[in-house]
Amino acid sequence: MEQQDLNKRLLLALALSFLVFVGYSYLFTPPTPQAIEQNSTATKAAPQLATTQTAPSSQQQSYPLPSHGNTDALLHVVSDTFNMTIDSLGRISQFELLEKKYQNEKGENLQILGADKTKPLEVRFVDRALNDEAFKTPYEASLSGTVDVKEKPVTVTLTQHLSQTTITKTITIEPTGAYTLDVKLTTPQPYFITPGHRPMADNSMYMLVRGALIKTPDGVIKTIEDGDAKGDEVFQNARIASAFDRYVATMFYDFKKGMNVTILKVEEDNPLIFVQGEPAMHLGGYIGPKEYKLLASIHPELTDAIEFGWFTFLSKPFFKVLLWLNDLIGNWGWTIILFTLLVKLVLFPLSYKGMMSMQKLKDLAPKMKELREKYKDDPAKLNMKMMEMYKKHGANPMGGCLPMLLQIPVFFALYRVLLNADELQGAAWIPGWIDNLAAADPYYILPVLMGVTMWIQQKITPNNFTDPMQEKIFQFFPIMMAIMFIIMPFPSGLVLYWVVNNIFTIGQQYIINNAYQKHKAAAAAKKKGKE
Repeated sequence: MEQQDLNKRLLLALALSFLVFVGYSYLFTPPTPQAIEQNSTATKAAPQLATTQTAPSSQQQSYPLPSHGNTDALLHVVSDTFNMTIDSLGRISQFELLEKKYQNEKGENLQILGADKTKPLEVRFVDRALNDEAFKTPYEASLSGTVDVKEKPVTVTLTQHLSQTTITKTITIEPTGAYTLDVKLTTPQPYFITPGHRPMADNSMYMLVRGALIKTPDGVIKTIEDGDAKGDEVFQNARIASAFDRYVATMFYDFKKGMNVTILKVEEDNPLIFVQGEPAMHLGGYIGPKEYKLLASIHPELTDAIEFGWFTFLSKPFFKVLLWLNDLIGNWGWTIILFTLLVKLVLFPLSYKGMMSMQKLKDLAPKMKELREKYKDDPAKLNMKMMEMYKKHGANPMGGCLPMLLQIPVFFALYRVLLNADELQGAAWIPGWIDNLAAADPYYILPVLMGVTMWIQQKITPNNFTDPMQEKIFQFFPIMMAIMFIIMPFPSGLVLYWVVNNIFTIGQQYIINNAYQKHKAAAAAKKKGKE
């Protein structure tokens, strides 16, 4: 492949790969499982202890359990931001977010727990007969009706009297959605308890990370995404066990002793977290939005439960910088714009070198063509002569690649942040136009601006396509991108970043074009002076 074609081919490949990436995430997102009727009988897998009694057996034993939606409410817990329902089986049967930014188009509050899914605080006994009895025996509660946690925490005790043991759950619920859980059995019985199936709170057609997250004792974050569970994953002394959706999560944590966690495989190979129980155990818990400051206020380490996928190593520091900037500015739209400017400034030295190399390669194109014609039958000599020419004129055929390669992780890291950060939910940029940076631009102004700025960027960027088909595809790319972003409801925060990045790149290109013209003029004057 000709060296001078490398940059443009790389750019074209990146453009097409992005189309495939976002197109696949929009068109081929796995469908949301159909809800099971409330009066149906759900078949669930009950964990069994292995011979070491540290994890459920990989040979799961399935048998009928009562429907998850067919139990009476024991208690309603109300705060400023949520309503929590505890049912007669001692579980959190529903969790409703009250903030306006979570409401749907009809103004209905968001209920994050699937009606047919395993609920937080559900206990599974290893003994089958005891487990059957437990799912038929209601709990008794120390409180009833509706309790208010707006001002201070509330403690409720749930008791279940079984033939072989009595189980007591003492739950202290905080106004934030955090809680402490103490479980006691009067006689030892092997059991497991779960933070529940991941919330079913978002049906967006994006390639999102959903499933289970485990923080190991050595601080490593492990994620098991929906569809990837094997059913035999075991984690000893885990610090955090979180079942998470795009913006919300339900989790257990223990930063002192740790938890012995097992992942079960449920429908569609999705993960379900279980923690090994003890006759007397104490856990921290949380259910609600994955807001950074909220989680940090409960415990700083809980912010590790905010997961951005493959690019977390970049996304997390980017996210912290964005949070810091937003604290200064107080507007997420202007925060994104300022952050984009900072990224461009940091990468400018590399971009400058790369763009200058592309300018030089463009000027050398006629001489390259002559060399290809002259040495077309001698590839080795052709390559040698081209290298000599590059060295003589200070051109680097790889110079334009590095800035482009650096932009790949930067873009996808920001893509993950702007797609997954709960803070952008309901965040306005310009009231009356962009009232929610997590939603699409209602007037399609940003997608159109993105296409226009991409077209301008193409016009002022040096290129020397030799393949007409590649050139046509590249010319139509801005139109394809604008149409795609109009058809697909991409968050306006993400499109805003792209538009602003294009505008700054256009500015960079004008600066470099002018600098190169001055460089050429100075070189020509110097050459003329020597003559």
